[in-house]
Amino acid sequence: MPGSPRIINRLDAERLQCLIDEGACERALARRLEAELARGEVLDPEEMPDDVVSMNSRVRCSDLETGRSLDRTLVYPRSLADVEDGVSVLSPAGLALFSRRVGEVVDWPERAGGVSRLRIDAILWQPERARQYHR
Repeated sequence: MPGSPRIINRLDAERLQCLIDEGACERALARRLEAELARGEVLDPEEMPDDVVSMNSRVRCSDLETGRSLDRTLVYPRSLADVEDGVSVLSPAGLALFSRRVGEVVDWPERAGGVSRLRIDAILWQPERARQYHR
């Protein structure tokens, strides 16, 4: 649900707070991310549910209007160039995915303007599920 608190990996929260403190993203996005970090439920990596989109998770989503399926990997900005289907967590689209759960519907900002409604259908890979906590 859009208003429900997000579940956040403690290591992700610490790394994201560092990026905010460094000024790595625009002010409005930093405020939104900080608000999500402040109200989210922070868990140790070993406690993360396997249906939550954490950093470096690869997800499959479907566009509710067109039925089109797309796979994306949620990455830190420094990894964006290295991941073909990556989306930076410090972008509106990345923040829409961050710490959401399978089955949730998110507003996905389109590059050409406008917004698509995407449903998170599956997490194809999640670091916590693979016990790769320091990715």
